Parts: sequence; C-alpha cells; structure tokens
Amino acid sequence: MNLDPILSPLLSGVRHGFFTRHGGVSGGVFSSLNCGYGSPEPRETIRQNRALIAAHMGVLEDRLFSVTQTHSADVITIKGPDDLDPLSEADAMVSRAKNIALGVLTADCAPVLLHDSDAGVVGAAHAGWRGAFGGVLEASIDAMRALGAARGRIKAVVGPCISQRNYEVGPEFLETFLVENHDYGRFFTQGPVDKYLFDLPGFTLFRLRAAEIADAEWTGPCTYANPSDFFSYRYAQHNGLPSYGRMLSVITS
Repeated sequence: MNLDPILSPLLSGVRHGFFTRHGGVSGGVFSSLNCGYGSPEPRETIRQNRALIAAHMGVLEDRLFSVTQTHSADVITIKGPDDLDPLSEADAMVSRAKNIALGVLTADCAPVLLHDSDAGVVGAAHAGWRGAFGGVLEASIDAMRALGAARGRIKAVVGPCISQRNYEVGPEFLETFLVENHDYGRFFTQGPVDKYLFDLPGFTLFRLRAAEIADAEWTGPCTYANPSDFFSYRYAQHNGLPSYGRMLSVITS
C-alpha cells in the first residue's frame, strides 16, 4: 500500500501527515483509505486502514487516537496511552505523552495540527465552521499551554479542506458571522443569486494568527475540487453519491 500524506515544513520537527484517500483497502465510493467509523462500511475494513496509518506513523494500532467529533470547542488532554475513552466526544486532543498519535477526521472541514517542539506538546483539531467560530482552535492552544507549551512557540498547519470558491452558504450563515463581528464579512464573497462563498481556510488561519502563535499555514488543496484525492461531503451531496469517506490527519507526540 502506498501512503503518501501531505507534509508541512512548519511541522518538520514532529511526525505528522495529512492523509489523502489513497493507499487503503476500501472499495467503491470509499476507495481506498476511508478512516471514519461513521461511514456505512465494514468496521474491519476501516480498522485495517487506520492500522496502515498507525504503522506509517510508527505507533501501535491502539495508540492512534481519535474521538467522536461533534463540531464543538471541546478539547481532551491525553496524559498517557490508556487515557482516552473510545467513546469520548470532542473536536480536539492535545498531549505530551510519548509514542501516541492524535488523529482528526475530515471530509471538507479543516484538520489542524499543532506543535510546540521545545515543550514536546502536540495538538490535533477538527475545525468545521462551527468549531472554528466557537473557539476550538483557541481552546486547543490553551490546553497545550496547560501542558507547558508557549503561545509564541506553537506552530499550526491547516490541512486540505473545502476552499472558498466551492463553499456556498446562505444569507443566514453570513448573518451569524456579522452579528459576532462585522469584520468577519471579509471572509465572504458574493456567490450565485442570494448565496455567498465562505473562506473556511482563511477564517481558520485568521483565528490561529489572532491567538498570537508563532506561525500558521494552509497546505492548499481543496477537498471539493479534487475528489480523486480527497473525500468531500459536499461533492458527494452535489453529485448524488450514496455516501462518502473520511480522511485522517495525524500528529505524533
């Protein structure tokens, strides 16, 4: 199997990867590296895909952690290899424990991997618009600081997600942002008829940089525009596909 995750020079001091849909054992619309247990695919197939990623990252299969994501700002701190309840609900994890991997699932939302190399603290966050708007990134940074990380040393990378040209939203969506902060209007452009286009990666980077961390970047690829390389919820919906897979983005402590 050929796993070829996207890497970032900002995280060069730590094992990490934004995995694509390639290199797994899934078939059909889930071909081939579907890692989401919420997909209507045999659990054993998904387990095998996750095991491939764990091996690629150099950790034991049961040391690759993920949580049930709910589009919240909730963060779990993992203090050791046996510290996570498999049924835990959250949208981010942080840790400084050794030989474990933190993974977040996405299929248009933004995966965000964070690292303070001096403190040996890592974080992984699932930032859909609700999570980013609700503060999951700031909560992740605060949880990393509680483990000894420093705001001015934390580097963050936003992985493949849906880009602005493909993220069509309604006027009520725009209004939610403008009520919170009128300056958020800069993350929207006019779309077709009464629709708007929302810049999720731009908004995510803005929130990270406003938190005054050392550096932040977006890897660039749009999940919607590249369906052969990435799973995309919106692409599946717009093209009448029966379901869609989930990608895993991983960082090791």
